[in-house]
Amino acid sequence: MQRTDAVKRTIAEVVAERKTQMSPGGLFVDAFAKDGFDTRVDYDVTITDSLTSSRRKPRYPSRNMLKVVDLSRDPQEFYWHESPPRPGDPAVDGADLRREAANHFHRSPVPPLLTTTAWVQVPDTLWDDPTSFEQFINYRLVVRLATAENHTILRGEGGLLNMPDIGRLTDPGPFASTILAACNEVEQMGSTADGLIINPADYYRLLGSGQLMRDVEENGVFIVRTRLVDPGTAIVGDFGHGALLFDAGRSTIGFAEPPPGTFAEPGVALRAEIWERVVVNLPTCFFVVTL
Repeated sequence: MQRTDAVKRTIAEVVAERKTQMSPGGLFVDAFAKDGFDTRVDYDVTITDSLTSSRRKPRYPSRNMLKVVDLSRDPQEFYWHESPPRPGDPAVDGADLRREAANHFHRSPVPPLLTTTAWVQVPDTLWDDPTSFEQFINYRLVVRLATAENHTILRGEGGLLNMPDIGRLTDPGPFASTILAACNEVEQMGSTADGLIINPADYYRLLGSGQLMRDVEENGVFIVRTRLVDPGTAIVGDFGHGALLFDAGRSTIGFAEPPPGTFAEPGVALRAEIWERVVVNLPTCFFVVTL
């Protein structure tokens, strides 16, 4: 009896280990073999963070810029943040040299997480080929979800581009580029500009017209290229210390009926969802710049 129990535990451990090693698509295909078109898989991870790219030239998503707080493993009710001085504030010693000394300190509840959703239409009978079906989920549905996640982080409700406290900078002043001027402004606030989010059109224009992009990257600035930032603008900031991505640490994939207008024609559809919200602790250390 004891040996049987030990064998059962061993089998359970092997199954659990195998599941942790399987891709999102692999887990879904396994479930589909049992449940067919009723399949819905709940993951205890955020699946946009679960796949590595096989590209020789990586293209990083916006989540890679941010410190992620997995609320399923590290529950958190509040977060701290700062705001700039207000008109009429009393003078603060040393604020002429250390601007951040005049900031106000705050504690706020973690805001409600937002739902990020992506859809794909499964080519007819692709589900009959487990390998192709797994690859389709991994490298189409999850990639679509990563694009939707970029939208949540950048352009959605509460996204970086819609945060009124983040500064706007259009005049490069003594610098050759507004990007460099923003990097300087961040450092004048006692932080370090360690990230740049830019449209590919601007990235390659600047790359082809001089050394700016090479200099920025060689100076340790992590660059994300995404269509979700409009051409002619970019985001510069201290992403490592000044912003957080609150993440539910869970995801779902399942068959569902898509809203009207989702696809060009009828077909079997898969929906993937994650839950997250970006906050900025140090808005004075972020700038939306005009290039």
